[in-house]
Amino acid sequence: MSEYPPSRRDVLRTAGGVSAAMALGGGAVVATASAAHAAEDGSGLHIVERDETDARMWYYRLATDAIDWDPGVNVLLPDDYHTSGRTYPVLYLFHGGLEDFTTFDVDPERDIRGVTAGKPLIVVMPDGGPAGWYSNPVGSNTGPRNWETFHINQLLPWVEANFRTYAEYDGRAVSGFSMGGFGALKYAAKYFGHFASVSAHSGPASLRRDGGAVVNWANVSSAAMELGGATVYGVPWDEARISADNPVERLESYRNKRIFLVAGTSPDPTDPFDVFNENQVLAGQREFRALLDGAGIPHESHEEPGGHYVRKELLAHDINGIIGRLRKA
Repeated sequence: MSEYPPSRRDVLRTAGGVSAAMALGGGAVVATASAAHAAEDGSGLHIVERDETDARMWYYRLATDAIDWDPGVNVLLPDDYHTSGRTYPVLYLFHGGLEDFTTFDVDPERDIRGVTAGKPLIVVMPDGGPAGWYSNPVGSNTGPRNWETFHINQLLPWVEANFRTYAEYDGRAVSGFSMGGFGALKYAAKYFGHFASVSAHSGPASLRRDGGAVVNWANVSSAAMELGGATVYGVPWDEARISADNPVERLESYRNKRIFLVAGTSPDPTDPFDVFNENQVLAGQREFRALLDGAGIPHESHEEPGGHYVRKELLAHDINGIIGRLRKA
Protein backbone atom coordinates (compact mmCIF):
# COMPACT_ATOMS: atom_id res chain seq x y z
CA MET A 1 0.00 0.00 0.00
CA SER A 2 1.14 3.52 -0.70
CA GLU A 3 1.53 5.96 2.15
CA TYR A 4 0.72 9.65 2.31
CA PRO A 5 3.65 11.82 1.23
CA PRO A 6 5.70 12.52 4.37
CA SER A 7 4.73 16.19 4.46
CA ARG A 8 1.01 15.33 4.47
CA ARG A 9 1.50 12.53 7.01
CA ASP A 10 3.51 14.70 9.36
CA VAL A 11 0.95 17.48 9.21
CA LEU A 12 -1.82 15.05 10.12
CA ARG A 13 0.18 13.64 13.03
CA THR A 14 0.89 17.08 14.43
CA ALA A 15 -2.64 18.33 13.78
CA GLY A 16 -4.06 15.26 15.44
CA GLY A 17 -2.45 16.29 18.72
CA VAL A 18 -0.44 13.10 19.05
CA SER A 19 3.09 14.44 19.15
CA ALA A 20 5.30 13.42 22.03
CA ALA A 21 5.43 17.04 23.17
CA MET A 22 1.83 16.73 24.35
CA ALA A 23 2.49 13.90 26.80
CA LEU A 24 2.25 16.56 29.58
CA GLY A 25 4.51 14.94 32.10
CA GLY A 26 4.26 11.50 33.62
CA GLY A 27 6.24 10.36 30.61
CA ALA A 28 7.61 7.26 32.29
CA VAL A 29 4.13 6.09 33.25
CA VAL A 30 2.77 6.67 29.75
CA ALA A 31 5.74 4.99 28.11
CA THR A 32 5.34 1.95 30.35
CA ALA A 33 1.63 1.71 29.57
CA SER A 34 2.36 2.06 25.86
CA ALA A 35 4.97 -0.68 25.93
CA ALA A 36 2.69 -3.00 27.90
CA HIS A 37 -0.37 -2.46 25.75
CA ALA A 38 0.99 -1.48 22.35
CA ALA A 39 -1.38 -2.29 19.50
CA GLU A 40 -0.51 -5.13 17.13
CA ASP A 41 -1.31 -6.04 13.53
CA GLY A 42 -4.42 -8.05 12.81
CA SER A 43 -7.75 -8.32 10.96
CA GLY A 44 -6.05 -7.46 7.68
CA LEU A 45 -4.39 -4.32 9.08
CA HIS A 46 -0.64 -3.69 9.33
CA ILE A 47 0.57 -0.76 11.43
CA VAL A 48 3.00 1.31 9.38
CA GLU A 49 3.19 4.27 11.75
CA ARG A 50 2.16 4.86 15.33
CA ASP A 51 2.39 7.30 18.21
CA GLU A 52 1.30 5.99 21.60
CA THR A 53 3.09 8.62 23.70
CA ASP A 54 0.11 10.87 24.39
CA ALA A 55 -1.75 9.86 27.55
CA ARG A 56 -5.12 9.81 25.77
CA MET A 57 -4.82 10.13 21.97
CA TRP A 58 -3.11 7.18 20.30
CA TYR A 59 -2.42 7.51 16.57
CA TYR A 60 -1.97 4.81 13.94
CA ARG A 61 -1.55 4.62 10.20
CA LEU A 62 -2.72 1.29 8.82
CA ALA A 63 -1.91 -0.56 5.62
CA THR A 64 -4.89 -2.49 4.25
CA ASP A 65 -5.79 -4.17 0.98
CA ALA A 66 -9.18 -2.43 1.22
CA ILE A 67 -7.71 1.06 0.59
CA ASP A 68 -4.98 2.04 -1.87
CA TRP A 69 -3.33 4.36 0.63
CA ASP A 70 -2.68 3.94 4.35
CA PRO A 71 -5.59 5.45 6.31
CA GLY A 72 -5.10 6.95 9.75
CA VAL A 73 -7.03 6.45 12.96
CA ASN A 74 -6.99 8.26 16.27
CA VAL A 75 -8.07 6.29 19.34
CA LEU A 76 -9.05 8.58 22.22
CA LEU A 77 -8.76 6.80 25.56
CA PRO A 78 -10.46 7.62 28.87
CA ASP A 79 -8.40 9.55 31.40
CA ASP A 80 -8.01 6.50 33.64
CA TYR A 81 -7.47 3.89 30.90
CA HIS A 82 -3.86 3.14 31.87
CA THR A 83 -4.58 2.66 35.58
CA SER A 84 -8.15 1.41 35.97
CA GLY A 85 -7.98 -2.03 34.36
CA ARG A 86 -11.63 -1.54 33.32
CA THR A 87 -13.29 -2.46 30.05
CA TYR A 88 -15.06 0.42 28.27
CA PRO A 89 -17.83 1.05 25.77
CA VAL A 90 -16.64 2.45 22.44
CA LEU A 91 -17.87 5.13 20.05
CA TYR A 92 -16.92 5.07 16.37
CA LEU A 93 -16.96 8.73 15.31
CA PHE A 94 -16.90 9.59 11.59
CA HIS A 95 -15.78 12.81 9.92
CA GLY A 96 -17.48 14.61 7.04
CA GLY A 97 -16.47 15.21 3.45
CA LEU A 98 -13.10 16.87 2.81
CA GLU A 99 -12.16 16.16 6.44
CA ASP A 100 -10.02 13.43 7.99
CA PHE A 101 -9.46 11.41 11.14
CA THR A 102 -8.00 14.42 13.01
CA THR A 103 -10.88 16.85 12.51
CA PHE A 104 -12.85 16.10 15.68
CA ASP A 105 -9.66 16.72 17.65
CA VAL A 106 -8.27 19.83 15.96
CA ASP A 107 -11.54 21.70 15.38
CA PRO A 108 -12.14 23.80 18.55
CA GLU A 109 -15.86 23.80 17.79
CA ARG A 110 -15.86 20.02 18.28
CA ASP A 111 -13.06 19.53 20.84
CA ILE A 112 -13.57 15.81 21.29
CA ARG A 113 -10.90 15.71 23.99
CA GLY A 114 -12.74 18.32 26.00
CA VAL A 115 -16.24 16.90 25.64
CA THR A 116 -15.03 13.42 26.67
CA ALA A 117 -12.74 14.51 29.53
CA GLY A 118 -13.49 12.37 32.56
CA LYS A 119 -15.93 10.20 30.59
CA PRO A 120 -15.70 6.37 30.63
CA LEU A 121 -15.69 6.00 26.83
CA ILE A 122 -13.19 5.06 24.12
CA VAL A 123 -13.62 7.09 20.91
CA VAL A 124 -12.29 5.70 17.62
CA MET A 125 -11.92 8.25 14.80
CA PRO A 126 -10.84 6.69 11.49
CA ASP A 127 -10.23 8.10 8.06
CA GLY A 128 -13.18 7.78 5.70
CA GLY A 129 -11.72 9.44 2.62
CA PRO A 130 -12.40 12.96 1.34
CA ALA A 131 -15.55 11.65 -0.37
CA GLY A 132 -15.65 7.94 0.43
CA TRP A 133 -19.26 8.00 1.65
CA TYR A 134 -18.55 5.10 4.04
CA SER A 135 -19.11 2.73 1.14
CA ASN A 136 -17.55 0.16 -1.12
CA PRO A 137 -18.06 2.00 -4.42
CA VAL A 138 -19.47 0.55 -7.61
CA GLY A 139 -16.14 1.37 -9.29
CA SER A 140 -12.81 3.12 -8.78
CA ASN A 141 -10.11 4.46 -11.08
CA THR A 142 -7.76 5.12 -8.15
CA GLY A 143 -7.30 1.65 -6.71
CA PRO A 144 -9.30 0.12 -3.85
CA ARG A 145 -11.48 2.53 -1.88
CA ASN A 146 -13.52 0.04 0.11
CA TRP A 147 -14.21 2.11 3.20
CA GLU A 148 -17.08 -0.07 4.39
CA THR A 149 -14.85 -3.15 4.39
CA PHE A 150 -12.09 -1.25 6.18
CA HIS A 151 -14.38 0.07 8.93
CA ILE A 152 -16.62 -2.94 9.58
CA ASN A 153 -14.54 -6.01 8.70
CA GLN A 154 -11.08 -4.77 9.67
CA LEU A 155 -11.03 -1.76 11.99
CA LEU A 156 -13.78 -2.87 14.37
CA PRO A 157 -12.23 -6.28 15.19
CA TRP A 158 -8.75 -4.70 15.28
CA VAL A 159 -9.92 -2.21 17.90
CA GLU A 160 -11.53 -4.95 19.96
CA ALA A 161 -8.37 -7.06 19.80
CA ASN A 162 -6.11 -4.22 20.91
CA PHE A 163 -8.13 -2.13 23.38
CA ARG A 164 -10.26 -2.97 26.40
CA THR A 165 -13.67 -2.53 24.77
CA TYR A 166 -16.90 -4.50 24.98
CA ALA A 167 -17.08 -6.59 21.81
CA GLU A 168 -20.87 -6.66 21.81
CA TYR A 169 -23.96 -4.79 20.66
CA ASP A 170 -24.48 -2.94 23.95
CA GLY A 171 -20.83 -1.91 23.98
CA ARG A 172 -20.75 0.01 20.69
CA ALA A 173 -22.09 3.31 19.35
CA VAL A 174 -21.61 5.03 16.00
CA SER A 175 -21.89 8.74 15.24
CA GLY A 176 -20.74 11.25 12.66
CA PHE A 177 -21.04 14.61 10.98
CA SER A 178 -22.44 15.23 7.48
CA MET A 179 -21.15 12.42 5.24
CA GLY A 180 -20.07 10.72 8.47
CA GLY A 181 -23.54 11.10 9.93
CA PHE A 182 -24.87 9.29 6.88
CA GLY A 183 -22.19 6.65 7.39
CA ALA A 184 -23.30 6.20 11.00
CA LEU A 185 -26.96 5.81 10.02
CA LYS A 186 -26.03 3.43 7.21
CA TYR A 187 -23.78 1.18 9.31
CA ALA A 188 -26.23 1.10 12.24
CA ALA A 189 -28.97 -0.26 9.96
CA LYS A 190 -26.96 -2.43 7.60
CA TYR A 191 -25.05 -4.00 10.49
CA PHE A 192 -27.90 -3.72 12.96
CA GLY A 193 -26.38 -6.19 15.42
CA HIS A 194 -23.23 -4.09 15.83
CA PHE A 195 -24.33 -0.75 17.33
CA ALA A 196 -26.81 0.04 20.11
CA SER A 197 -26.68 3.81 19.57
CA VAL A 198 -26.55 5.87 16.38
CA SER A 199 -26.18 9.63 15.96
CA ALA A 200 -26.20 11.91 12.93
CA HIS A 201 -25.01 15.50 13.34
CA SER A 202 -26.23 17.20 10.15
CA GLY A 203 -26.19 13.80 8.44
CA PRO A 204 -28.58 13.07 5.56
CA ALA A 205 -31.16 10.36 6.24
CA SER A 206 -32.97 10.13 2.89
CA LEU A 207 -31.14 9.32 -0.34
CA ARG A 208 -33.93 9.33 -2.95
CA ARG A 209 -35.89 12.48 -2.12
CA ASP A 210 -35.79 15.48 -4.47
CA GLY A 211 -34.80 13.37 -7.44
CA GLY A 212 -32.08 11.59 -5.49
CA ALA A 213 -30.19 14.76 -4.59
CA VAL A 214 -27.98 13.03 -2.02
CA VAL A 215 -27.21 10.12 -4.37
CA ASN A 216 -26.27 12.57 -7.10
CA TRP A 217 -24.06 14.52 -4.70
CA ALA A 218 -22.39 11.30 -3.49
CA ASN A 219 -21.67 10.35 -7.10
CA VAL A 220 -20.40 13.78 -8.14
CA SER A 221 -18.23 14.33 -5.06
CA SER A 222 -16.77 10.81 -5.08
CA ALA A 223 -15.99 11.05 -8.79
CA ALA A 224 -14.16 14.35 -8.29
CA MET A 225 -12.37 13.74 -5.00
CA GLU A 226 -12.13 10.00 -4.38
CA LEU A 227 -12.58 7.69 -7.35
CA GLY A 228 -10.98 9.41 -10.36
CA GLY A 229 -14.22 9.72 -12.29
CA ALA A 230 -15.91 6.53 -11.04
CA THR A 231 -18.81 6.79 -8.58
CA VAL A 232 -20.14 5.35 -5.34
CA TYR A 233 -23.57 4.36 -6.66
CA GLY A 234 -22.90 4.00 -10.39
CA VAL A 235 -24.42 5.58 -13.49
CA PRO A 236 -27.10 4.41 -13.98
CA TRP A 237 -27.67 3.92 -10.28
CA ASP A 238 -27.28 0.59 -8.56
CA GLU A 239 -30.79 0.66 -7.11
CA ALA A 240 -30.32 -2.30 -4.76
CA ARG A 241 -27.20 -0.70 -3.28
CA ILE A 242 -29.03 2.57 -2.67
CA SER A 243 -31.91 0.80 -0.94
CA ALA A 244 -29.47 -1.12 1.26
CA ASP A 245 -27.82 2.16 2.33
CA ASN A 246 -30.92 4.38 2.61
CA PRO A 247 -32.00 4.99 6.24
CA VAL A 248 -35.63 5.72 5.35
CA GLU A 249 -35.86 2.30 3.69
CA ARG A 250 -34.37 0.46 6.69
CA LEU A 251 -36.71 1.50 9.51
CA GLU A 252 -36.98 -1.81 11.35
CA SER A 253 -33.20 -1.97 11.62
CA TYR A 254 -33.34 1.02 14.00
CA ARG A 255 -35.75 -0.55 16.46
CA ASN A 256 -34.41 -0.87 20.02
CA LYS A 257 -31.51 1.50 19.30
CA ARG A 258 -30.83 4.92 20.74
CA ILE A 259 -31.26 7.36 17.82
CA PHE A 260 -29.96 10.95 18.01
CA LEU A 261 -30.45 13.45 15.17
CA VAL A 262 -29.37 17.07 14.71
CA ALA A 263 -30.24 19.40 11.82
CA GLY A 264 -29.84 23.12 11.21
CA THR A 265 -32.80 25.28 10.25
CA SER A 266 -31.12 28.43 8.90
CA PRO A 267 -28.12 27.83 6.62
CA ASP A 268 -26.18 30.85 5.38
CA PRO A 269 -28.15 32.13 2.36
CA THR A 270 -24.96 33.48 0.78
CA ASP A 271 -23.31 30.03 0.83
CA PRO A 272 -24.83 27.65 -1.75
CA PHE A 273 -22.96 24.68 -0.29
CA ASP A 274 -24.37 25.36 3.18
CA VAL A 275 -27.88 25.87 1.80
CA PHE A 276 -27.90 22.68 -0.30
CA ASN A 277 -26.40 20.49 2.39
CA GLU A 278 -28.45 21.58 5.36
CA ASN A 279 -31.73 21.88 3.48
CA GLN A 280 -31.30 18.28 2.36
CA VAL A 281 -30.33 17.26 5.89
CA LEU A 282 -33.33 18.98 7.45
CA ALA A 283 -35.87 17.67 4.93
CA GLY A 284 -34.42 14.16 5.01
CA GLN A 285 -34.29 14.00 8.80
CA ARG A 286 -37.89 15.23 9.04
CA GLU A 287 -38.93 12.48 6.62
CA PHE A 288 -36.97 9.91 8.62
CA ARG A 289 -38.40 11.09 11.94
CA ALA A 290 -41.96 10.94 10.63
CA LEU A 291 -41.41 7.36 9.48
CA LEU A 292 -39.84 6.42 12.82
CA ASP A 293 -42.83 7.94 14.64
CA GLY A 294 -45.21 6.02 12.42
CA ALA A 295 -43.39 2.80 13.21
CA GLY A 296 -43.35 3.53 16.95
CA ILE A 297 -39.55 3.79 17.11
CA PRO A 298 -38.36 6.35 19.70
CA HIS A 299 -35.70 8.90 18.82
CA GLU A 300 -34.22 12.17 20.09
CA SER A 301 -34.02 14.97 17.55
CA HIS A 302 -32.91 18.57 17.56
CA GLU A 303 -33.58 21.33 15.03
CA GLU A 304 -31.28 24.23 15.76
CA PRO A 305 -30.58 27.65 14.22
CA GLY A 306 -27.64 27.74 11.84
CA GLY A 307 -26.32 25.64 9.01
CA HIS A 308 -24.07 22.69 8.23
CA TYR A 309 -21.68 22.29 11.16
CA VAL A 310 -21.22 20.40 14.43
CA ARG A 311 -22.78 22.05 17.46
CA LYS A 312 -20.38 21.39 20.31
CA GLU A 313 -23.02 21.52 23.03
CA LEU A 314 -25.10 18.89 21.25
CA LEU A 315 -22.02 16.75 20.64
CA ALA A 316 -21.41 16.82 24.40
CA HIS A 317 -25.07 16.02 25.06
CA ASP A 318 -24.84 13.15 22.58
CA ILE A 319 -21.74 11.76 24.31
CA ASN A 320 -23.60 11.71 27.62
CA GLY A 321 -26.55 9.94 25.99
CA ILE A 322 -24.26 7.36 24.41
CA ILE A 323 -22.65 6.60 27.77
CA GLY A 324 -26.11 6.33 29.31
CA ARG A 325 -27.24 3.80 26.69
CA LEU A 326 -24.15 1.59 26.48
CA ARG A 327 -22.84 -0.97 28.93
CA LYS A 328 -21.05 0.68 31.82
CA ALA A 329 -17.28 0.58 32.13
